[in-house]
Amino acid sequence: MYDLIIVGAGTAGIGAYKEAIKHTQNILIINDGSWDTTCARAGCMPSKVLISSANRMHDIHHADEVGLEAKSKINTAHVMPHVRRLRDQFVKATLMDVKSWNEAHKISGQAHFIDANTIEVNSQHYQAKSFIVAVGSTPSFDIKWKKELQDRLITSDDIFELETLPNSLAVVGSGVIALELAQAMQRLNVKTTIFARSQRIGNLSSPELQKIAQQEFAKELSILYNTLPEQVVKTEYGVKLSYQQNGKFKDLEVDYLLVATGRKSLLNTLKLDQIHSDFKDIKNLPVHPETKQLAEYPIFIVGDAYTDTPIQHEAAQEGKLAVHNCLSYPHIQPIKLFTPLSIVFSQPEMAIVGKSYQQLVKAGSQFVTGEVFYEKQGRAIVLGKNIGKVEVYVDKQTKQLLGAELLVNNAEHFAHLLNWMMAENITVDRLLAKPFYHPTMEEGLRTALKHARRQLNVLN
Repeated sequence: MYDLIIVGAGTAGIGAYKEAIKHTQNILIINDGSWDTTCARAGCMPSKVLISSANRMHDIHHADEVGLEAKSKINTAHVMPHVRRLRDQFVKATLMDVKSWNEAHKISGQAHFIDANTIEVNSQHYQAKSFIVAVGSTPSFDIKWKKELQDRLITSDDIFELETLPNSLAVVGSGVIALELAQAMQRLNVKTTIFARSQRIGNLSSPELQKIAQQEFAKELSILYNTLPEQVVKTEYGVKLSYQQNGKFKDLEVDYLLVATGRKSLLNTLKLDQIHSDFKDIKNLPVHPETKQLAEYPIFIVGDAYTDTPIQHEAAQEGKLAVHNCLSYPHIQPIKLFTPLSIVFSQPEMAIVGKSYQQLVKAGSQFVTGEVFYEKQGRAIVLGKNIGKVEVYVDKQTKQLLGAELLVNNAEHFAHLLNWMMAENITVDRLLAKPFYHPTMEEGLRTALKHARRQLNVLN
């Protein structure tokens, strides 16, 4: 019997294995498919390569915003090969790491549970005292649409395999992945249309920030809110989508349809109902939100197989800390320890740090909102990036920073600073005692924090 069996070798599974071998060699890791990560192959990394090319091209075309006159003709034919070349480097690094592992620890094949202590793979049974399940997820899409459109329907797993940039693209979805890819494609001269199920874009929950975001992205993108295709048909050269808008039927013809409406867990491949009949419905599994333990069993589900925050750094942390719960079972500790952090690599970038506006309102929290608009912020004007807004949420009693939402250039950097400060339970007064160099974008944060403190002073 093994001390631990890990199922899945993505970000969470790899993190779990590398931690586990520090404590025991009596382990096994099972993986179905390529031994790399979604992040390296089809997620974080290739998307950022595409976005980097798109943003560089956008800046060249908007050089007049920093006093330059530029006449440029940009050849985008090399963009997709460039994306794949760098993507393959990232994947290769992961595969080389996995190759160095003890071969006796690795099995390739699809696994499923026989009972709470037994798993089957390649018709062989293996038993363990505990399990880490890190099978990950896959893009969700309408099976009927895929049958009709075949290779003309693509997901975030497929888009980087396109040999060349298409001339036109329809994107179903308005969340993080949809927005990042749609804006990048539009900036690379791909005529792009977004179909949004709701009146929201990106990840922001603040009504004011949502309003500003919709105004800003409408300057670049064609976004059809509260609208989904009612029919899709494959044509000789692409896809025809039929939809209704303002009571009128319309058609749109594009080269490809990108479906970016979320991902679905691969837990359905594991036959968890053979552990307990109640586990047939994988959307409502009794997984503890802090420990990630499945009911009372020595089974821990980590990464994006079952989470509300499918984020790489959280998956890696969960995999690592779940090992200690497995090896010390039944003595377990929480493994969801990070202050929440979510970033959208659009332009302007979006970010949520700590608790969102919506979460605070829903919980009935007593807080003030400090805000700063970046249209007139000095450093932002100098950079030609003077758009967006930042909101910080501060507790009325403790004066501690509870959360923040950002729509601004460099939000990824601001978000990290705020996240680290929240982890230290820092107050507004202590924050404002820190240095703010002039002229910097960070001075805008000081403006928001001062706005919050003025409101607190009135209350007290």
